[in-house]
Amino acid sequence: MAVNSATSFVLSSILTLLIFSGMQMYKPQLILSPMTIIFGGYLGSLMFMFFVTAVGNLETILFGKAFQLKLPEVVLSMGISLIAAGMVHRICFTTCPIFCVITIYYMNKLSQKKYAVVAPQPAAVKSRRHK
Repeated sequence: MAVNSATSFVLSSILTLLIFSGMQMYKPQLILSPMTIIFGGYLGSLMFMFFVTAVGNLETILFGKAFQLKLPEVVLSMGISLIAAGMVHRICFTTCPIFCVITIYYMNKLSQKKYAVVAPQPAAVKSRRHK
């Protein structure tokens, strides 16, 4: 069930803060092995997903339903998530952009499926010339 933009903004902001604080609180456990370090980069990409959702919903609230996210907002969100991942470990900083690119690809694909307007097909023109 979908929620409105204001509720989604609040929920995604809270989840962003929870992931950031969880990454900082469990930093010693996240740097124990190579797999948990990569998992730290994945957590950074989750933070990116929720942060970009929060920014998009905030812009929808402020500027209306027709407003869309552009590249600067995505880059800002990725930069903030990279900083958060880098505060855990430098390999988290390296793996986070890989997961972020995959995340934004699937977010775009889902958005296109849900919100894209399909252009009508042009009608076929019959020629009047007979052979």
